[in-house]
Amino acid sequence: MKSYKYIKSNAFTVGHSEGNPAACIFVGGEYISDAEMQRIASEHRGFVMETVFCAHSSKAECTLSSYSSECEVDFCGHGTIATMYGYVNDNPQLRSRKVIDVETRRKGMIKVYNEIDAEDAIYIEAPKAVEYNVRPTVDEIEHILSLPNGAIDRNRSIRLIDAGLRTLIVGIRSLSDEVSVFPDLDQLKSFCVANDIDIILIYSMEVASNESFAHTRVFAPKFGYLEDPATGSGNSAFANYLLMENMWNGEMITIEQGGNDRIYNAVKLKTLDGKVLFGGRATKKIEGVYCI
Repeated sequence: MKSYKYIKSNAFTVGHSEGNPAACIFVGGEYISDAEMQRIASEHRGFVMETVFCAHSSKAECTLSSYSSECEVDFCGHGTIATMYGYVNDNPQLRSRKVIDVETRRKGMIKVYNEIDAEDAIYIEAPKAVEYNVRPTVDEIEHILSLPNGAIDRNRSIRLIDAGLRTLIVGIRSLSDEVSVFPDLDQLKSFCVANDIDIILIYSMEVASNESFAHTRVFAPKFGYLEDPATGSGNSAFANYLLMENMWNGEMITIEQGGNDRIYNAVKLKTLDGKVLFGGRATKKIEGVYCI
């Protein structure tokens, strides 16, 4: 039997919010097959959104591989926050370093910026954004999201941007419509697969807190669950969207995220040398040993 350090940590927590749970398994130099990682992640269905495996790297501080209960995930923002916040916070040598290089299996090298002492947060360099053509119409999107007629803001662009995951970004006219909609998981999954979409982010420029810049929600049925309560990759795509639409100057902002069934979580966004960073803190919930 093999055993590994294990942490269950909730990313993007603020105040009494519950954040977004991820399991972090630190395998070091041990080899674990793709099939074994997928099996472990599948066993975590309903307990966490994603499972992240942190292994040694010959190129960087560590290598991260991310899995949902359904499949390997190209880039898991909240899992990266959850893993690296604990990894840095628990290591005195890393706590003194401001920038840490990390290798991701699907998206290459990224940088982690340590602001734990100053802000109780770490920031992750988002993968370079790529934009794709949007296939579905506004009416089709409104219907599949179970939104009221006219809820989508026709004056805002709908874009499909990959800053880690292919994210369909849709503006909603009112906060009340945005936080109260809960589409059908199976129908939305079929829609996403048919249109080559990983996740759907809806947003409102109306906010619940005057400290927030915008409100977002992210639906991720492709990965085995309806809603992601706090999202790094989705909000990174949203950051690029805001820049493309000239709605944001790149200075640090806070995005509140979640439906009306939860206390909203907080994702920080900013730019550095022209690159989008997303950040936040993580709250450790469980620490122990995982045995295989």
